[in-house]
Amino acid sequence: MSRSLLRSVGLGLLLTGLVAGCSSAAEPAGAPAPSSGPTVTAPTATVPAPGPTGAPRVLASGLEVPWGIAFLPPEMSAGGTSIGAAQALVTERESARILRVTPSGQVTPVGTVEGVNATGEGGLLGIAVSPRFATDRTVYVSYTSSSDNRVVALPVAADGTVDGSAQRTVVDGLGSGAIHNGGGLAFGPDGMLWIGTGEAGQRARAQDPDDPSGKVLRVTPEGRPAPGNPNGSIVHSTGHRNVQGIAFVDGRVYASEYGASTADELNLLDPGNYGWPDVEGVGNRPGFVDPLVTWPTDDASPSGLAAAGGSLWMSALRGETVWRIPLGADGAVGTPVRTIEGFGRIRAVVATPDGSALWVTTSNRDGRGSPGPDDDRILVVPLR
Repeated sequence: MSRSLLRSVGLGLLLTGLVAGCSSAAEPAGAPAPSSGPTVTAPTATVPAPGPTGAPRVLASGLEVPWGIAFLPPEMSAGGTSIGAAQALVTERESARILRVTPSGQVTPVGTVEGVNATGEGGLLGIAVSPRFATDRTVYVSYTSSSDNRVVALPVAADGTVDGSAQRTVVDGLGSGAIHNGGGLAFGPDGMLWIGTGEAGQRARAQDPDDPSGKVLRVTPEGRPAPGNPNGSIVHSTGHRNVQGIAFVDGRVYASEYGASTADELNLLDPGNYGWPDVEGVGNRPGFVDPLVTWPTDDASPSGLAAAGGSLWMSALRGETVWRIPLGADGAVGTPVRTIEGFGRIRAVVATPDGSALWVTTSNRDGRGSPGPDDDRILVVPLR
């Protein structure tokens, strides 16, 4: 996408308090420390919601820093033969490979994305399957190149292989660095592509109206500003530190966000300014949107976000868990609960198309964990 499309990003958004300098905080390493736990800041309710109905089982092991998961539609075929439901494409951050994983745990490399630079926290990140896959045979990936972060569309052949060299640029020019490369990628019910970006360790970018970094973007599948965005821009919301998880429930859009040293966040996304770097966590300041829930950073460092079974499910790297956040029909938030313990750092969490289970990836080989002989793994967590 041409940078000229970004010039209208800041029009009409209230942007204040530019702060220069770089953040030294990365994805924290080490075991979780005791803390006060999460704080629900939005109107709350006692919301009954089912948790996992069984223990997690290991679906696949020996992976190289898996990052994103996206399920293929059941009607996809390979060589004229249906490959069935619940098969997924999984990205590996450092190898730049895309893997196809079956419900039985068979792992098949189907492509390598060219141009990926896996320095620091960068590499091959999020993945999303086109909502028009049956006709356009396209998947979208977010990755770090030698000069920027970008989102590209890739064709999928009839045999299921992905051509990582035949890239159609959707959005480019996103800030990149050793830390805070964003990477969240998801198609919404509106058919638009939602992209979480980071400020690449340069705080002022999150409040810069001419910079797409530190924002949540919403674009058409071709990369144009989505209808309804503020002032015809590609930006949906601004003032974010590092967004890697986006999920949709009953017309609402939620995002997980890394804090620095005070508070990690779950946000309800509307057009507006979410405060970073002027505010971390709850600020109660005019012009800034406060989060729904905050966590001490030892408890979270959130990445993936999924919706299933009346709850949001948010992965935690340093927290080494998946947080279940119950939701009421009116959007009321219940008290978050830890689930899925004992597997180390958790990166991705995605609901199966029928909502019967979660697929969860570990991130113990990312340089900040303590990998075991079977890491990294994909887990299946039954919900019903």
